[in-house]
Amino acid sequence: MNTSVLCRCALLLVFDHFGVFSVFFFDISCATNSTEELLMDWPKFAMRCSLAVAVLMLVGKISAYIITGSAAILSDAAESVVHIFATGIAVWSLWFSQRPVSQKHPYGHGKVAYFSAGFEGALIFCAALLIVYQSVIALIYGAELQQLGWGLLITGALTLVNLILGFGLIHIGKKHNTLILVANGKHVLTDMWTSVGVLIGVGLVWITGILWLDPLVALALGINILYSGFKLIYQAFRGLLDEADPEMTETILGLLREAREAGHIQDYHQLRHRVSNDLLWIQVHILVEGNMVLDEAHAQVTRIEEQIEAAFPKYKVQITTHLEPKQHQDAHPKGHESLEDPFSYEG
Repeated sequence: MNTSVLCRCALLLVFDHFGVFSVFFFDISCATNSTEELLMDWPKFAMRCSLAVAVLMLVGKISAYIITGSAAILSDAAESVVHIFATGIAVWSLWFSQRPVSQKHPYGHGKVAYFSAGFEGALIFCAALLIVYQSVIALIYGAELQQLGWGLLITGALTLVNLILGFGLIHIGKKHNTLILVANGKHVLTDMWTSVGVLIGVGLVWITGILWLDPLVALALGINILYSGFKLIYQAFRGLLDEADPEMTETILGLLREAREAGHIQDYHQLRHRVSNDLLWIQVHILVEGNMVLDEAHAQVTRIEEQIEAAFPKYKVQITTHLEPKQHQDAHPKGHESLEDPFSYEG
């Protein structure tokens, strides 16, 4: 069985167990309550699973903390509280990002994915600060632990569920170019690794009886989660600023060079591209022979556009080309009164 089938089966199992709650919550983003119809929209289905599991995680970890009194388990539960709020934002963002273009938002709504990722990163960061604070307090004043066996059992079972869900969300998110799902999946895996650390720390305390190991492990986990939150915020920052992906840039430039060397076009400039969730926007000025008839020039450029579109099968590619004569200086003696050409060195 391939990875895709494994992820889907795992998610389906979680949904079937918690379906009543998740369907009720998600009526705002999906008009059907039919499992068969829901499975046709994997991103929405995966997000329902994520929310249902987030509730399970919170209930389970708080129960484990009440039973054991472990600071490490409390830090794990605090991260789960944040995860529920973050998943709620992700739910809304996924619904909003899939709305069709409008006169008010002619470029669509995909950029909300970066808002969602940044917000989730900020929440992770805040949760990590709380974990670090609680750990330092526990180190200073000491910890009182009890019934660690039950705490380990509950945390271990929840860790396994998060492992399956996290990889499932990332797999579906990458397949459908849905940054919201990828960010949520990474958050779930962060929660999972936190739980792994808790299992190690509480397990060592259980075996050795050294109580200060519990808050020490929680402190180490808090620092690691701080870094994870910062990375998500940085990723959202890059997306909101339309940072160009170097591999995409080289692919587009390579196809334009080939067209130029083959004589299909004379040159190109003013290339720009940006990604908005699953949309890839490209604009470029194409230079052709000044005496070429419009139909022929359009046919040449259309072939190039089709080649570029085929190079990015995972994206919905929107290309805008501006035709100009080879004698560009004659047509624009003052040049283009616009932003500088970011790839002017390609001339």
